[in-house]
Amino acid sequence: MSVNKVILVGNVGNDPEVKYLDGGTAVAKFSLATTENYKNKAGERVSQTEWHNVVAWRHLAELTEKYIAKGKQLFIEGRITTRSWEDKDGNKRYTTEIIAQSIQMLGRKSDDENSTTPQASSKPASSAIDKPQVEEVESEDDDLPF
Repeated sequence: MSVNKVILVGNVGNDPEVKYLDGGTAVAKFSLATTENYKNKAGERVSQTEWHNVVAWRHLAELTEKYIAKGKQLFIEGRITTRSWEDKDGNKRYTTEIIAQSIQMLGRKSDDENSTTPQASSKPASSAIDKPQVEEVESEDDDLPF
């Protein structure tokens, strides 16, 4: 048995790029920054940020286009995948992406947002897509308990 599951909590680094393939299938791509804060041996506070490429498909991509923007704090569940291609010089290149299966908006609701915050999920590509549930999620602090 094997498991490929990733959970990320971070901030969106850029507005999502949404494209529609020939058959009308939506695909959204954006970056997500996760930051780890710790103290080094000298007692100095160190902040280390990791950037993740996130991809959302179909209805989840359409919701991403509608509700997600640069700076939003998200909780993402998905799977990690690596793909390869050849660049213009014939060199083999690799990219690692998070294929989102569920996206939940976190943080405080701002005055210009609607009264609800979407929580969307989808089953893996081989299955039908669930309708998204709408749920409001607010956090009391910016600090996470883990």
